[in-house]
Amino acid sequence: MYWNVTAVEPQQHLSLKVKFEDGLEGIVRFKPSHLTGVFEALKDETYFKQVFISYGAVAWPGELDLAPDAMHQEIQTHGEWVLE
Repeated sequence: MYWNVTAVEPQQHLSLKVKFEDGLEGIVRFKPSHLTGVFEALKDETYFKQVFISYGAVAWPGELDLAPDAMHQEIQTHGEWVLE
């Protein structure tokens, strides 16, 4: 699918640069207020940097991932996806 993520790179803590199969690129940013529940583990910078791609989605160890279709839509519209 065109929204499959093909590259992900941590930029700084709580910020990622992503590229999609269709060539779209953008930034994903987490606001500290979003880091609750399953996302609480991302507060650890070492863990955050373990980001990888799993089946076209941005993911971290422990089955934590982000929806690539929603990410693509927000980046296409706004140039970034801010999770607040």
